[in-house]
Amino acid sequence: MFIFFLLLQLLLPSLLHLLIIFGKEGEALTVTIQRKSWDFRGHHIGYEEAVLLEGGSHGNDHRTNDNNDITIGRLSGREGDYVTCNSPVLLLNGFGVGSFHQHRLFPHLVHASPFKKENSLNDDKGGSASFTDINSQEMAAAPGLSGQRKVYGIDYLGQGRSWPRNCNDGNSDGEKGLIYSIDTWADQIIEFIEEIILKNDSCNAGDDTKKVHLIGNSVGGHLSVLLASKRPDLIESICLLNATPVWGLNLFGWSGHLPPPMIPRMIGRYLFDRIRDLETIEKYLEAAYANRGAFDDTLMKQIRECTEGKGGHAAFASIMYAPPATFPVANNESQGFYKNLERLKCDVLLIFGKEDPWCTPAIAKKMFQNLSSRGNSAVHRYVELENVGHCPNHESPTAVGYIANRWMASKDRSQHELSLLDEQKARDQWIVEEPWGTVIAREVNERDASLTRMEKLIASFV
Repeated sequence: MFIFFLLLQLLLPSLLHLLIIFGKEGEALTVTIQRKSWDFRGHHIGYEEAVLLEGGSHGNDHRTNDNNDITIGRLSGREGDYVTCNSPVLLLNGFGVGSFHQHRLFPHLVHASPFKKENSLNDDKGGSASFTDINSQEMAAAPGLSGQRKVYGIDYLGQGRSWPRNCNDGNSDGEKGLIYSIDTWADQIIEFIEEIILKNDSCNAGDDTKKVHLIGNSVGGHLSVLLASKRPDLIESICLLNATPVWGLNLFGWSGHLPPPMIPRMIGRYLFDRIRDLETIEKYLEAAYANRGAFDDTLMKQIRECTEGKGGHAAFASIMYAPPATFPVANNESQGFYKNLERLKCDVLLIFGKEDPWCTPAIAKKMFQNLSSRGNSAVHRYVELENVGHCPNHESPTAVGYIANRWMASKDRSQHELSLLDEQKARDQWIVEEPWGTVIAREVNERDASLTRMEKLIASFV
C-alpha cells in the first residue's frame, strides 16, 4: 500500500490560485512572493521568497509583475511598523509539487504574528479571503510575535521549476549521472541555506551561529529530520506536517543514476503515465484531503500540467529506484528515520492532520515517543488537527500559521511556558474555521500518546 502511496505522491497539487488579504484603511504593505532562480551544480533551481513591500492600492490585489513576482495580499501599516528581525523560515514541500503548494501558508508566516480570519475564501476560481492582524489583547498574550520574517520555498531538483538544463528524458549531458534521491535533495537544501538564506539574512549579518526554521510536509518532513541530523549547526527548529517516516524504494536492477536502463525506463514511463491521468489525480486528492472543497478541477488540471516536461518520465523512474536517505552513522552503524529522531538536538513540533490515510495518528504517536526518549533538553510538542488530511499547510493554513508562529517566536517552547493554541478561546482545544470546513486543533500530551495494539501494528509497517 505504501508503494502505491509513494507513486501517487507525485500528483500532489500543482499551481494554486492564491489568497488575497484585504488591508485596513491607511497605507498598506503588500505580501509579495518573489520568484527567483539559483544554480545548484549546474542545474537550474526555482525558489520563492515572500516579503513585505510598502505601497499598493486598496481593495483586492492579486497580480504578477514583469519579474513574475506575485502579490498575494496586503497588511495594514507601513514598512517601519514591521522592523523586528526573526529567524528565516524554509518551507519544504511534499513530493511532486513546488513551492506553489505553500502559497496559502506564506502570508501567515511572512508577518511574524498570527492572523485572525474575518471572511471566507471562495473556491480557487477567483475566490478571495480576508484577514486582519491579531488584536492587541492577543498580542499581549504572545510576546515576541511581531515584526517580519523572510519565508522561502524551494522546488526540489526534478520537480516544479527545478530541472537540469536541456532535459531529454534522462539522456542529456546535464542529466547523465544524476540521481533524484533524497540525499541529492538534502545536498541541494544545505547549499541553498548556506548560499542564499543565511547570506541574505540582514538580521544576523556577521553572526556565525545564525540558523533557520524548517517546516516540512510529507517527504519535506522526512527531509527536515535528515537535514537536522546532518547539519544541526544550521537548524533552529523543525515543524513536521504529516511527515512520512520512510522514503526511497531502492528497487532491484538499477541504482537510479540517469540514464535509466530499458526495463526501469519502461516501468517508470508506464506507471507515470497512469498515475497522472485526471481521474487518478482526483481519486488521490479525495483521499489526501479531508475536505473536497479544499481543491477543485482547476487544481487537478494544473497537476497534470506539471508532469508534461521533457524530464518527468526519467525523474520518476529515478525516484522509484533511488535508495533511502543516508543518515549519520552512530555507534558504527547507520540509523534510520526513527532512531535519528531520538538524536535530534533541535526543538521539534509535530502538526498532523488526523484524517491522513497514510501518515496516520499512529505514525505521529510513534514519532512523538521516539522524541520523548531523547536525553537532551530539546523540546518536542504534538498538535493534532481534526478534519484535516495529509497536507495541513494547504488544507488548514490558518491553524498551521498561527501555531507555527507562536512556536518559532518563543525562546522557551516548553508546554508550561508556551500555549500553542489560541489562549483567548481554549487552552486544550481550539476551533478554527477554514473556508471549506471546521478544524479542531488540540495538543496531545505524552500521557495521551500511548499506542494501542492496532496502532503499534500500523506503525510497524513503516
